[in-house]
Amino acid sequence: MLTLALPAASAKDVYQDPSAFVADAFGGAAPEPKLLWVTRKLKPRVREILDRNLGQLRIRYWARESRTVWILDEIGKTKPITTGIVIDNGQIAQLKPLVYRESHGWEVRYPFFTDQFIGLTLNNDNKLSEHVDGISGATLSVSALKRVARLALYFDAQVSAKHD
Repeated sequence: MLTLALPAASAKDVYQDPSAFVADAFGGAAPEPKLLWVTRKLKPRVREILDRNLGQLRIRYWARESRTVWILDEIGKTKPITTGIVIDNGQIAQLKPLVYRESHGWEVRYPFFTDQFIGLTLNNDNKLSEHVDGISGATLSVSALKRVARLALYFDAQVSAKHD
């Protein structure tokens, strides 16, 4: 009997190119990227938000006036979900999964879920200001998007504080 070993198909759905997301967030013309250094001062809050160490020393972001845009990766079940988050005046203006690599939980890409994040802020205890309903069968993906939402809000507060 002959059996063929084929590589497992890797699920990778690109819903929007990250550079296109950034450009769209700024009306078609993205500003030059900036860097936020994840300093010793920031690491404890980042660790609290993610429930792990970030593993990066700097994070790229884009900013113009009161708006910042973050492209962040976070593990769902086993693979990273690349998410674009737009923060305007300290509130989430948009959250969108851009690249989804998991085999389950892809429902998090739909507006019925992502629209729940619009207008949310970060409380002093690093929690989102409102409850976000989950999706049956997508618990880990939902949790990953909540973490990146919290992280983007925290990072936005750090870069906004530097400009005040």
